[in-house]
Amino acid sequence: MSRLVIIGNGVAGVTVARHVRKRSDREILIISSETEHHFSRTALMYIFMGHMKFEHTKPYEDYFWQKNRIDLKQGFVCAIDTDAKHLTLASGEQIEYADLVLATGSQSNKFGWIGQDLPGVQGLFNYQDLLLMEENCQSTKRAVLVGGGLIGIEMAEMLLSRGIDVTFLVKEERFWGNILPKEESVLVQKHGEQHGVKFLFNTELHEVVAGDDGRAKSIITKEGDEIPCEFVGLSAGVHPNIDIVSQSKVAVGRGILVNDYLETNIPNVYAVGDCAEIHVEEGRNRIEPLWYTGKMQGEALAKTIAGERTKYERGIWFNSAKFFDVEYQTYGFVGNEPVDNISSFYWQHPEKELCIRINYQTDTQVVTGINTFGIRMRHEVWENWLANSCKLKYVLQHLKDANFDPEFFRRYEQDVINTFNAQNPNSQLSLSPLHWLTKRFTKEQTHAK
Repeated sequence: MSRLVIIGNGVAGVTVARHVRKRSDREILIISSETEHHFSRTALMYIFMGHMKFEHTKPYEDYFWQKNRIDLKQGFVCAIDTDAKHLTLASGEQIEYADLVLATGSQSNKFGWIGQDLPGVQGLFNYQDLLLMEENCQSTKRAVLVGGGLIGIEMAEMLLSRGIDVTFLVKEERFWGNILPKEESVLVQKHGEQHGVKFLFNTELHEVVAGDDGRAKSIITKEGDEIPCEFVGLSAGVHPNIDIVSQSKVAVGRGILVNDYLETNIPNVYAVGDCAEIHVEEGRNRIEPLWYTGKMQGEALAKTIAGERTKYERGIWFNSAKFFDVEYQTYGFVGNEPVDNISSFYWQHPEKELCIRINYQTDTQVVTGINTFGIRMRHEVWENWLANSCKLKYVLQHLKDANFDPEFFRRYEQDVINTFNAQNPNSQLSLSPLHWLTKRFTKEQTHAK
């Protein structure tokens, strides 16, 4: 029996299945308790807002799975026996495996708040959460969101699209303050306020209060203030979903512990995606709850399972998100607070929600990362610049090469250069001609002299 069983049908698990199939004729089974078919999790909000239907979020037609001989089973795995190499479903059915991939994703954080499990209180991560939110918002007029991250902003946009008032409780002194520098954080805050979000900073949830019907009717902050609401969104981050292995011999920490090859402590058992905690030699182990890293992990693990043992190498750090109408991208490392020997060049449009922050080593001028809001950048260009240790002046002069905005979007590279020149009167720069379409980048072409 050479069956590969994958628990979880998110991007990481499905990528493993697809790439193993490209390399092997072995039997493949994907099990998910969420939905029968893989879908784009980031599109959940657009279903709620009426922009899409669920079937529009499925990257592959339903016939794709049978055509590629990837079996699907909708069910909940309640036990894993790694000695006998079988799984037990909630239905009582037992499924044998030769190789097992754990791709169980994340679940919403809860911190023991009083009333956190009342009707009308929920997080937003899976398809069932979306259905529950649809039900919870039928007669909702006021909502309180707890936490200051990306899920909360998505929930805010969803709720506002239904005419529901939104109050955002943020524990820190600014929005997403553990990720963004102050200027970018303020930009996002003001943009949210323009859309109708009320932010309460340095404010924590203490209790969710139930009404006579048993549902949430208000919240009480740690400061003792009461805010009426019919819906409470828990958006204080996520953590790896490792409940499924808690009674097994698979080692866990914050997530399912794996090495650089995504192997657990049990032979032929692997973990990928949000649930995996990757061991590092120095520093804290990594958990990478991102779409693109889940895909990369899936591709690397598929090679290993197919007989070509391959180390997972993330490469240049990248992330992207959308805050209402403003798109955000980050490459490399840009911390939320100043770092020794790292300087920062920052440009922001005086009227629009557009900004660029480029961090660089103070002594060498080598660029270490970028944040950009409202201006799209080409992934391959920034990956090349960071990998080849390009310097600040070179990057600024060639910003046009990285711009990925549509043809008729206004460009702001000259404004960025003007700001730099004003701040550095002894180092006047000018934009170099655009050569993205005519030159192939190499180390020699991009490394600043």
